[in-house]
Amino acid sequence: MGWVQTARELLHQGPFVALYRDSVLRPDGAAGTYEHVVVEDGVRVVALDDDGQVVLVEDDFYLQQRRVLHLPGGGRGGQDPQAAAIRELGEETGLVAGEMRPLGVIDPLPATTGARTHLFLATALRLGRTHRDETEIGMTVQRWKLTAAVEAVRAGRITEAGSVAALFLAEHVARA
Repeated sequence: MGWVQTARELLHQGPFVALYRDSVLRPDGAAGTYEHVVVEDGVRVVALDDDGQVVLVEDDFYLQQRRVLHLPGGGRGGQDPQAAAIRELGEETGLVAGEMRPLGVIDPLPATTGARTHLFLATALRLGRTHRDETEIGMTVQRWKLTAAVEAVRAGRITEAGSVAALFLAEHVARA
């Protein structure tokens, strides 16, 4: 690796995010600083039913100042990625997956954070109970044909990075 950390300063520590300023030696050998955010890894789940429909959720996002249509998911909460995916799917949609398989992993903001998003495909779905937290109170659940959800990505209606990648990967798996 061409970057070398020589010192680290914590600028802010919150319950979900930490902001650091590192002193570094860059790949060209020059000294510099690099500010970055540390957050936990996340998960996104493509819940695909027997009719070829995916479950999407829509919720209010503070930073975007709008409702965002995306796949169920969230932070790992200290769990391994698959366990977190199972938990998040149930919390947000009330669904339980009979099968959960990994689709891949992405680095959605590699220049800003080392946090990764683990992507899963859930099938053999059955109904359970939702357990949303207080920030998800206005969340709604929608079912879309997988092809329509992929088209919504292309049209800019679904823009959350993990959802975009997972839907394209699920489409590829569904065609195989």
